[in-house]
Amino acid sequence: MVNGIFEELRRWPDVEAPGLVAADAADRLILDESAELRAGAGPGEVVVINDAYGALTLGAAQAGGTEIRTHIDAITGERALDANAARVGLTGHYRSLPLSAELVSGARVVLLRLPRSLDSLRDIAGLIAAHAHPGVVVVAGGRLKHMSLSMNTVLREHFGQLDVSHARQKSRVLMARGPQDGGDPVPAAAQVEGLEVRAYGGAFAGARLDIGTRLLLENLPDTPAGGTLSDPLIDLACGTGVVGAWMAQRYSGAHVYSCDQSAIAVASAQETMRANGVQDRVAVARDDMLGARADASASFIALNPPFHSAAAVTDLIAPRMFADVARVLRPGGELLCVWNSGLKYRPMLERLVGPTRQVARNNKFTVTVSTRR
Repeated sequence: MVNGIFEELRRWPDVEAPGLVAADAADRLILDESAELRAGAGPGEVVVINDAYGALTLGAAQAGGTEIRTHIDAITGERALDANAARVGLTGHYRSLPLSAELVSGARVVLLRLPRSLDSLRDIAGLIAAHAHPGVVVVAGGRLKHMSLSMNTVLREHFGQLDVSHARQKSRVLMARGPQDGGDPVPAAAQVEGLEVRAYGGAFAGARLDIGTRLLLENLPDTPAGGTLSDPLIDLACGTGVVGAWMAQRYSGAHVYSCDQSAIAVASAQETMRANGVQDRVAVARDDMLGARADASASFIALNPPFHSAAAVTDLIAPRMFADVARVLRPGGELLCVWNSGLKYRPMLERLVGPTRQVARNNKFTVTVSTRR
């Protein structure tokens, strides 16, 4: 039955292409290994964390789970879950929640797709240990190529018993019991060149300044257009909020709009703004690209485009972002973009946004300015 659901699942509105799947063997293994546990759980006692596009949530719902609580970090994944639920007739069997005590409070079974970041896993494990039922069982799985023994070590920090399944179809499951030493996530903190940075586990670059963002900051314009409440400077794919906070500090009185599709990034950016005392001038939003912004409404956008879609590395994200930038920029508005030089984005920027000039380049990254035609 689950296989039937899996065949119906799509990644939309996230990127879709041959080889990019909405569910895989690790999802099937997690559901199989947790079947007996879920059968004994009552309404609201099953929680799903880090589901990519709904495979775990909808698989558990199809098997009879009710009032399932689920958390997906990416807003595109959350929207894909809703679309997939409607497609297979399982709308109303779950509710999406932030990564918080409410998500895991009293949970007896937690299905967890293992994150790649050990810091993210530590945040999740600590949260479960602090708030779930004392008899909770965490069924955590992933693809072998993305797993490491360090994940076992992290889970043992917060659970007294850890069992490891046999591998199947290049996937494995870890079963954690006996919660201990739990606690709510606390963001990592660092000062980088006078800027306070805050990062929850799994946020891009963590509490530091990656070299691409550093090059972008070094090439911010002296006086960008915009910066008003109705025409804020935009930090697209903001991550921990470094660029947005930097602009708010550098441009006195400027209003900034920082957005990201990741809930972890948004929470981190909000903490970064508070740490720098600019939260009154920086709006931080969780959005799919610039979906909440009106056409031809912005004068300046800064962007360090991501290249991950769920666990997949893909070059299909940037073109969609550039097209949305073009939609939101006013004629004459500018996009400041940093990208890995090997990706050769300039012709694409010329085509989708407008005339593009290089303003900086080092041994790895290129910074360009594109003017909306």
